[in-house]
Amino acid sequence: MANLARILLYILGRRPDEFGIVPDRRGFVGLKELLQAFHEEEGWSYVRQSHINEVLLGKDRGLFELEGKRIRATETHWRFDFENPPRSLPKVLFTAVRRRAHPVVMEKGLRSVEDRYLALASDADMALRMGRRRDQEPVLLEVLASAAEREGVQFYPFGMLFLCHRIPEKFISGPPVSQEAIESRSAATSREEKMRYEALHVTPGSFILDISRDPDPYRRAKGRKRKGWKETSRKLRRGKRP
Repeated sequence: MANLARILLYILGRRPDEFGIVPDRRGFVGLKELLQAFHEEEGWSYVRQSHINEVLLGKDRGLFELEGKRIRATETHWRFDFENPPRSLPKVLFTAVRRRAHPVVMEKGLRSVEDRYLALASDADMALRMGRRRDQEPVLLEVLASAAEREGVQFYPFGMLFLCHRIPEKFISGPPVSQEAIESRSAATSREEKMRYEALHVTPGSFILDISRDPDPYRRAKGRKRKGWKETSRKLRRGKRP
């Protein structure tokens, strides 16, 4: 476990960027992503969460902190630099997206979510490595970084990677979207619009009564004539008891 503890400390505490990993603002990395990075490294494909748990129970446990399904090093030698632009920004950066997201990205661009940043690589292989963690056959895209920076898009250096909040679609270049994907997205959009329309045209609080589910048998029977009611009615008119 000593060797595992050392590489774990190197990834989390020193150079997460070398493994295509970007921790959150507090330095935490998801265990799933961490294990994926291990499995990409020759000689480390055997690592499972149980092995990491052993490290956390051993003599090196003080070097790491576990929080739910995330882990971080208690001491880090990397930092986010959101104050200074990169000294040398490549003209083109790379990112790899899921196939199902490809049409949306080409139409609307890229945008970060929650407290995370978009991670772009200057190397296409690194971008594909990161992309395969979400899709086994991701779509590789080029980002015209220099042109985007000139129009106000901010990039932040993070070791071998570059971080940003958004990339407008006009700065993204990639393979054309297939006709099948276009039709699939169009069908999905139509379904969403139909659902929104139906939701807007339902009166709030309205519902349909199902009298057959009424727990009161009297109410269920009320308004519905009993079987043989004609015979009973004739007997009453004749002065006979039913």
